[in-house]
Amino acid sequence: MRINIITAFPKIFDSFFSESIISRAQKKELLSINILNLRDFTYDNHQTIDMRPFGGGPGMILMVEPIYKALLSIYPDAVNDVKKFRNRDRNKIVLTSPKGRKYHQTIAMDYSKLDTLTIICGHYEGVDSRVSENFVDEEVSIGDFILSGGEAATIVIVDSITRLLPGSLGNPNSLMHETDQQKGIHEYSQYTRPQKFITKDKKTLSVPKILLSGNHKEIEKWRNFDSAKASN
Repeated sequence: MRINIITAFPKIFDSFFSESIISRAQKKELLSINILNLRDFTYDNHQTIDMRPFGGGPGMILMVEPIYKALLSIYPDAVNDVKKFRNRDRNKIVLTSPKGRKYHQTIAMDYSKLDTLTIICGHYEGVDSRVSENFVDEEVSIGDFILSGGEAATIVIVDSITRLLPGSLGNPNSLMHETDQQKGIHEYSQYTRPQKFITKDKKTLSVPKILLSGNHKEIEKWRNFDSAKASN
């Protein structure tokens, strides 16, 4: 799978994408990440990417032209036909936006089946609406809160997709849990050593006895009950 990211702040991704599962997925060639610096597609010496909105209002708006040029570098066949930005098989362009569709596990699973996903990171007070009206398949939001920009949301999206790519996780059975969470089933509580942990104020925090019993049938029943309780 290939993920293109159009951003004004490319260095934000350096650390996160060079660690853990995302790093391993890239080394295994399960995932290719292409980060495009929006300022590379500007036309002036100041590398201007934002302007004040027509009609007035606070803040600065990301301009349509640099985003359009960045998209053309990915989809050159759209240079003579704007419609070619949309409705491509196994290929999608999305814009991170607080007014977008709420991102969830089902969307992550749909995105993980694509050949190419292009994410435009929203920023500042917004993005020129001609971007979403003409070049984007959909807008997505990771929650009802305000971020400085779409970079953090993009990291969340990429991480959730990468986990779903076959071969990306060390234990293939972990994908089963991803499917369960999509259905609204929360994972059961889990514990590890030590069996008893004592805090500085002498409070003992113990592992549930059932997990130490060796009775796998009863343990499974306990886990199912615990998952159902967490889902309510």
